[in-house]
Amino acid sequence: MKYVLVTGGVVSGLGKGVTASSIGVVLEACGLRVTSIKIDPYLNTDAGTMSPFEHGEVFVLDDGGEVDLDLGNYERFLDVTLTKDNNITTGKIYQSVLDKERKGDYLGKTVQVVPHITDAIKDWIESVSLIPVDGKEGQADVCVIELGGTVGDIESMPFIEALRQLSFSVGQENFCLIHVSLIPVLGVVGEQKTKPTQHSVRELRALGLTPHFLACRSAQPLLEATKAKLSQFCHVPAANILNIHDVPNIWHVPLLLRNQNAHHSILKQLNLTSVATAPDLDSWTKMAETFDNLTDHVKIAMVGKYIGLTDSYLSVVKALLHACIACSLKPQIEWIAASDLEDESEKSTPEAHAAAWKILKCAECILVPGGFGDRGVSGMVLAAKYARENKVPYLGICLGMQIAVIEFARSVLGLERANSTEFDAQTPDPVVIFMPEGSRTHMGSTMRLGSRRTHLESRDSLTSKLYGDVCYVDERHRHRYEVNPEVSQVLEEAGLRLVGKDDTGKRIEVIELHDHPFYVGVQFHPEFKSRPTRPSPLFLGKSLFSFQN
Repeated sequence: MKYVLVTGGVVSGLGKGVTASSIGVVLEACGLRVTSIKIDPYLNTDAGTMSPFEHGEVFVLDDGGEVDLDLGNYERFLDVTLTKDNNITTGKIYQSVLDKERKGDYLGKTVQVVPHITDAIKDWIESVSLIPVDGKEGQADVCVIELGGTVGDIESMPFIEALRQLSFSVGQENFCLIHVSLIPVLGVVGEQKTKPTQHSVRELRALGLTPHFLACRSAQPLLEATKAKLSQFCHVPAANILNIHDVPNIWHVPLLLRNQNAHHSILKQLNLTSVATAPDLDSWTKMAETFDNLTDHVKIAMVGKYIGLTDSYLSVVKALLHACIACSLKPQIEWIAASDLEDESEKSTPEAHAAAWKILKCAECILVPGGFGDRGVSGMVLAAKYARENKVPYLGICLGMQIAVIEFARSVLGLERANSTEFDAQTPDPVVIFMPEGSRTHMGSTMRLGSRRTHLESRDSLTSKLYGDVCYVDERHRHRYEVNPEVSQVLEEAGLRLVGKDDTGKRIEVIELHDHPFYVGVQFHPEFKSRPTRPSPLFLGKSLFSFQN
């Protein structure tokens, strides 16, 4: 196995995930099979209990793993299906070591960070890298490992040491280290500063790892003098200093790497030049340039509760982007804080209330994504009502579907206090309830997670047609509340079509309105399986019919 390690320095948030994904894209374009591992040094076992404000969205895998959003980048860029073991956290490593210690597997030895924790990290990496993720048999050729955080973080030290040992054990021709760093420009001087990168590389080398490449993030392309200075003081050949400057969209990053012959240098370091081909990125280039040249826009109102951090809905945004490009449209996402639509907001913050409603009424379609907690729910209900009554295309995902059911029960069935027991435990009309198999005492990994089958009971439903006249779909879930099966009959009799259900035939998965151009709610998360070349059918919507015809 060949390993490419991507580390970061100076500051967090430089785009290590996109860089690691882009390296994988270029290597795949050279005919190699690529897998990925993300290391998150935090103590959480997984990302499942983290607030979206804290860490961005929680990405869900087929096997139910709740993982870092960078694994979503890997899946979208590389078109692979990863497992929960492809995301390593400090919590997972320590838990596995402590489990062994309790069983007596260490035969009475004192359990220490070195060698027991570091050995566990190495064993995890080496075993997971062998798991095929591209649907083919046999192991991949290259494993791209991203180490989260920045060099020098105290929590990442065991991983640095483990990776140092790994680089030594596998040999130099099987290990390539790419260090992502920042090249800032001071406003007054206007000079590209290399000192932060020099310090970062010095610290990395002091820990036993010497970078083979520098991936330099900057607003503008690096000057030759800057490259020469970095090469001299960081002991990295000038040809191996890659510049990832700001680009119109992230799909240009693999092209930047290709244009700087990064693939050739990486293949040479890994002794793969004899088996690799010239990179074929024609389709990728077309996709990136198509987006740059789009002129027609579509206004999409995103009504949510985590709009302060757009990474909270990263996969939804990417799915919209994939669908819009397929329709030759540029997405103009208008973010609306759901609480700004509420009646109380009209009194407390009238300007924000008026602005939110103006955006909603000007939107060509409305999307209510998933979420937890009761904040902003009334605003989401009002958005769903507006979409239903004014025939505006509406897509409700997870919570967004439950909101549509609550609104329908209140407005059409006349159940004024209809609600979810998540928001009102005493509601007399619980149209959304806690799932019986859920846990009320533990939060992590207790939801209904991962890929589940949804049976589409009506082949003439819009959802079935969008997916290609199918009778079932397999999509990823993440929820602990569901539409109350006991109200399904009264909902259908009033005109709400319950077109998709789970294997038992009781749990409601998809709803539609018959007399509406596009009003769809789904309990699953279709955004997690959307790919640049294969947009999610539900995001692509009715435009799919014109493509098929």
